[in-house]
Amino acid sequence: MKLPNLNEARKRSNSEVDYIYLNQNYNENTFKGQKYFLRTYGCQMNVHDGEEIAARLESLGLIVTDTIEEADVVILNTCAIRENAHDKLYGFLGRCKHEKEKNNPNLIIGICGCMAQEEGVVNDLIKKHPYVDIVFGTHNIHELQDLLIKRNGKQNIEVYSCEGNVYENVSYKRDSNIKAWVNIQYGCDKFCTYCIVPYTRGKQRSRKSKEIIKEVECLVKNGYKEVTLLGQNVNAYGKELDNELSFAELLKKVSETGIERIRFVTSHPWDFTDDMINTISECSNIMPYIHLPLQSGSSRILKLMGRRYTKEEYLELYNKIRNTIPNCSITTDIIVGFPNESDEDFNETLEVAEYCKYDSAFTFIYSPREGTPAAKMDDKIDMETKEKRLHRLNEVINKYSLEANKKYLNKIVPVLIEGISEKDPNKVFGYTDTMKLVNVSNAQDKIGKIINVEITDAKSFSLDGKAI
Repeated sequence: MKLPNLNEARKRSNSEVDYIYLNQNYNENTFKGQKYFLRTYGCQMNVHDGEEIAARLESLGLIVTDTIEEADVVILNTCAIRENAHDKLYGFLGRCKHEKEKNNPNLIIGICGCMAQEEGVVNDLIKKHPYVDIVFGTHNIHELQDLLIKRNGKQNIEVYSCEGNVYENVSYKRDSNIKAWVNIQYGCDKFCTYCIVPYTRGKQRSRKSKEIIKEVECLVKNGYKEVTLLGQNVNAYGKELDNELSFAELLKKVSETGIERIRFVTSHPWDFTDDMINTISECSNIMPYIHLPLQSGSSRILKLMGRRYTKEEYLELYNKIRNTIPNCSITTDIIVGFPNESDEDFNETLEVAEYCKYDSAFTFIYSPREGTPAAKMDDKIDMETKEKRLHRLNEVINKYSLEANKKYLNKIVPVLIEGISEKDPNKVFGYTDTMKLVNVSNAQDKIGKIINVEITDAKSFSLDGKAI
């Protein structure tokens, strides 16, 4: 049994990262005929981890199911960013416990991901949830098969609190055969005072560019239309390595593979360079869409958050992007109610939102994470005030989101068609180059293709259109 340790997780050293090339073969008959249920919470990195987890489960002969009632193995791939992620996990665990006690005593329940890296969560699982069979973290997904095969009837917890390595030759069961996630960088060294990610994901470590390019070339060969380059701070790529490409140079190399669409998330404003902006504007297959987290419009709060930029520096970067990249859509993240955020601080955030007129934004009330510096700050703001601020901010965000979408009315735009619309089976859905969701009629035979679409209606969060 290996338990997570917060003090170990926060350590950073100058030791080199190990690049480990996996070569593990498993007997596909180990769980032949059995089924697995996998639920993933959280960010794009978690989703991509889920694709690796699915591949590892299926290497043992397991078949996917979408109900826990049919499952022999349940894996919950968790997020630790906000408290509601914890609530969702524990709520679903109740269902799993009921299924195991009443209907399927042999059900194997596993928990992994960022919550598994938290001391408090694992201690709670030991004390209150002994029916959970295996727990593993973000650093040892590659051990999943062994954890399942070598179960001994006891709760098995294997969570490493370490700086982390880079694993290559990883297999994925990708959710799509049209677009793909590609990890380029793991971990984070920024240590924003509110954020648990540096503790759950380890130190910043970049893949070698030659491996990234090889993966993208393979995706092109297999007919993929779009890749999204992933990293906790994606534009910090390569900074810790000698003789490696910068992120701008990597973008250029990925562009040269001929993949039709390139995106990347998530950027940190502190690492966003002029070279990046110029590369995006010069390469037609790098999409004019940038997610640029603000977090707060107050320089005082940004300093308390440890964000490393001021409001003025953020706006200078924002204006460079707008002025250099034609037709660029910009989205953001904003936290309200950070400890002791004043009315003046919040009003500055509103002013930035009014100025930037974001295409959309993820907005949240601050959620304290155990072990982070911000969680220790005295906070005198009541929840009612925070909720009112969130409501006011969302009014501004939604106003400009609708305004941005209305600019597309009656225009013809390129859309990558991804599948059948969930709301209307007679339509398909896809995304513009600027990351606008479009529900399209007359295009059921165009899935997997980039087609021209005339926009006929605009809502706050989506567009309607017809194929041309």
